[in-house]
Amino acid sequence: MKIYNFSAGPSMLPVEVKLEAQRDFMDYKGSGMSVVEMSHRGKWYEEIHFEAMSLLRELMNIPEDYYVLFVQGGASTQFEAVPLNLLVNGKADYIVTGNFSSKAFKESQKFGDTVCVASSKEDNFTYIPDVKSIAYRPDADYVHITTNNTVYGSQYNELPEVPVLAADMSSNILGKYYDVSKFGVIYAGAQKNIGPAGLTVVIVKKDLAGRAKPYCPTMLNWKVIAESDSLYNTPPTFSIYMAMLMFRYLKKFGGVKEMEKFNTYKSDLLYNFIDNSTIYANKVRKDCRSIMNVPFITTSPELDAKFIKEAQSAGLVSLKGHKTAGGMRASIYNGMPVEGVQTLIDFMKKFEMENK
Repeated sequence: MKIYNFSAGPSMLPVEVKLEAQRDFMDYKGSGMSVVEMSHRGKWYEEIHFEAMSLLRELMNIPEDYYVLFVQGGASTQFEAVPLNLLVNGKADYIVTGNFSSKAFKESQKFGDTVCVASSKEDNFTYIPDVKSIAYRPDADYVHITTNNTVYGSQYNELPEVPVLAADMSSNILGKYYDVSKFGVIYAGAQKNIGPAGLTVVIVKKDLAGRAKPYCPTMLNWKVIAESDSLYNTPPTFSIYMAMLMFRYLKKFGGVKEMEKFNTYKSDLLYNFIDNSTIYANKVRKDCRSIMNVPFITTSPELDAKFIKEAQSAGLVSLKGHKTAGGMRASIYNGMPVEGVQTLIDFMKKFEMENK
């Protein structure tokens, strides 16, 4: 039975990427070493490291006045790194649109005068606030957003126009195109659209690095990491290798804009079915719906539980929604093929017929 993994992360990877990794695992390019045991100071790994950085720059059209950093600790560690590196006046504005933006805001309050200037919490995070109508503080060091709401299934289609925009892009980096020059810093965990867990990407404008607080831990100081080419300590070498393979795959696919079209097509198939069904519903405002994470419910929590159980038996795994949201969630990142989405829809049709 074919298994389709709809997990919010770690997520599915394309078959051809996994097959290439399988070939290299025991002997990378005739080196006689597995890709997981090569020294991060040796020539074999350095080729991987810098190719990955170069490919990411190309795919995201990252300007030369930005650093590309490979770090560890997940996006959650950057919840603290962002204020530690960017708070100069001691003020920052946060837009809270879901679970992870709430966590980022909570962490930031440890380091300065950070405030929530807009939130969709009152409506269970089912929309993105109008970024043009928000009263941002003119002396705020930065404004922070989370571009895609992994748990509740919404995304930013318009960005705040502010001097320094900081963004957690973990769940739609490389899956939806954004102009990097509109951001001061972008950070993202790899385990959704880039590769296995363990790698975090940070893209920061060079003139914003070097402002870190004196008490900022060395491993969270972007300038220190940049000056060592992300080799200050042992990097997550295998995760970076897998990211390199995924970047090659995305380039071959046609780039981020083509991948966004592909992801939009997949999500439209699922949303159109849900909107025309008799037992399924998606509560997110249509103009804010995520193309990465599609939450949905049936007519009762009991029927939701039955759906999840039967879907699992049919090879459709990890469809249970986040504990704070309930229901179901289909995460359809870059590695999810159209066949996986169509198989889910076919199962949903059958389940609907049997449970009207």
